[in-house]
Amino acid sequence: MALMFPRLARNFIRNGYFPTDEPTLERALSALAPSPGSMSILDPCAGEGVAIAEAAHALGREQVQAFAVEYDAERARHARQLVDRCIQGDLMDTLISRQSFGLLWLNPPYGDLSKDVNGNIGYQGQGRARLEKLFYQRALPLLQYGGVLIFIVPSYVLDPELVGWLTRHFVDLRIYRAVETQFKQVVIFGRRIRQRDQASESVKAVRGLLLQIGQGDAEAEELPLEWPFLPYTVPASPAEPEHFYRVTMEPEQFADEVGRLQGLWPALDTHLGAAQQSLRPPARALSHWHLALALAAGAISGVVTSKSGRVLVVKGDTHKEKMLQTEYTERDDGSVAETRILTDKFVPVIRAWDLTLGSPTWGEVLTIR
Repeated sequence: MALMFPRLARNFIRNGYFPTDEPTLERALSALAPSPGSMSILDPCAGEGVAIAEAAHALGREQVQAFAVEYDAERARHARQLVDRCIQGDLMDTLISRQSFGLLWLNPPYGDLSKDVNGNIGYQGQGRARLEKLFYQRALPLLQYGGVLIFIVPSYVLDPELVGWLTRHFVDLRIYRAVETQFKQVVIFGRRIRQRDQASESVKAVRGLLLQIGQGDAEAEELPLEWPFLPYTVPASPAEPEHFYRVTMEPEQFADEVGRLQGLWPALDTHLGAAQQSLRPPARALSHWHLALALAAGAISGVVTSKSGRVLVVKGDTHKEKMLQTEYTERDDGSVAETRILTDKFVPVIRAWDLTLGSPTWGEVLTIR
């Protein structure tokens, strides 16, 4: 089988990202076979989308829905041209329907998790905290029972904890060395089942082999040029995933929404137009009581010029004070009872900044109670 996109991956090899090499990809896909129905396949660390797109073509593009998740924005834009649906974002920030995919192509980031974030990103394990384990835990529930896993990781990641997960969750486990040996990668094939006991002899044998390879006591055989066993049949998916989206809004999606809604500018006149209109005079002249009340409430403020030419910048406010009233009552036994009554009193305060030239209080803030 010849790859359809042999040159694309090399264009993106930078910033610590290295896609699956072409010989390994081609040989791994030869181990797969399609089922008669419609299939959904997923790559949660898709890069530029070449691996999952090649898998879709190998299984029959017309009957496969290819899904991808990629963190890098540039690579995600490229992946969208090759797959049916692609999320640009962190896999940990997505909502994807469980047990929706017949094939899980998992080539996660490699490295240790920072100690300061281990408890905040969903990692649950007792062994060495690794990115490979975190992505395995997050992606495993997305694979349907009977679905096929292709897991590409460095061999030294296979510690007792990860090997225990694999032998508990999968049957027909096979492990091979990747064709490209620069990163010491192994390719693990398996078919998901419901959790099983690890006490059987066959499970112990597989577990022992994986541990030996992980500890460096044994070396996996190179991925065969032609698959020598019965292929892993990718099962048909009952339906497309009900949920497949990013929890937080993507930057492009946010920009589209801002462009569509235009923020608050279309409603500017509704919210702020009244302040731009000229105020209508009252029906009749305000009495001194009305003026004082309006000033104290803050309804009248700004520069006020009297008929005599005095200029004040006026601002009114009202605050609450407690008024104490004490009452004394003589009891039947001759003692005196003291009762204190606190009553709220609203006190209007008007402050004026005197800007009248030549005034003895020019520049001072006057308080009117």
